[in-house]
Amino acid sequence: MKKSPKRIVITVLIVVLVAALAVVASFVFFDEALITRKGTIYRVRSSDKVVALTFDDGPSPEWTPQILDALKKADVKATFFMLGQHAVEYPEIAKRVVAEGHEIGNHSYSHHVLLFYRHRKLQKEIRDGEKAIKDVTGVTTTYFRPPKSWLTDHEKNVINAMGYKIVLWSLNSKDWVTFDDKYMIPYLANNARPGDIILFHDGGGLFKPEGGDRSETVKTIPGLVERLRAKGYRFVTITELLGDDGNGGAKH
Repeated sequence: MKKSPKRIVITVLIVVLVAALAVVASFVFFDEALITRKGTIYRVRSSDKVVALTFDDGPSPEWTPQILDALKKADVKATFFMLGQHAVEYPEIAKRVVAEGHEIGNHSYSHHVLLFYRHRKLQKEIRDGEKAIKDVTGVTTTYFRPPKSWLTDHEKNVINAMGYKIVLWSLNSKDWVTFDDKYMIPYLANNARPGDIILFHDGGGLFKPEGGDRSETVKTIPGLVERLRAKGYRFVTITELLGDDGNGGAKH
């Protein structure tokens, strides 16, 4: 017995909907950095209870100041992977990050995904970000974090040849999903291990480098710091974290 055209259409729509939901669920809950870690620094082997808090996509005129306030109150230094264009747009906030003793890394100039970029275009995106950040803050960046973590092995080699260490993460807050701090704090505190690099965001929307809601990130910082300090952890920058290991701490 043949299926009616209507039933066929309904079946196709159901299949498409299920596939779309699976993609969305994977995007929300799966950490894409798991498949691109090879040849990068994403945590260190450390006998000391240290973790590094890192923030991507800023500076943001709304959220970076609030995150800086929370870090200052908690007496924690972090590493901010800035976008060059945001450093240019919000120079006073970028300068404040440095003035308060935090570290800066390069997150590209415009947050374009760099996967399969041609050699020169890849270099330009990174160098433009580097120049913008230096012009504003006086800091020459030596750590690079690719947008979305997506890089091929060839691109990693190009970036390393430019003098950069590629830094990903081992623990992802997924704060861009705007999970509640009551979820993020126990998840991060219960899963943290010595030498972890923890990913947060101080800017960026779901589909663009501007916008987004980081109110839960702001609320997560004091609770997470309190929980981890109670376990004996201390908080360090990426440079300090890599200094725990004589070979740079890269884990492949």
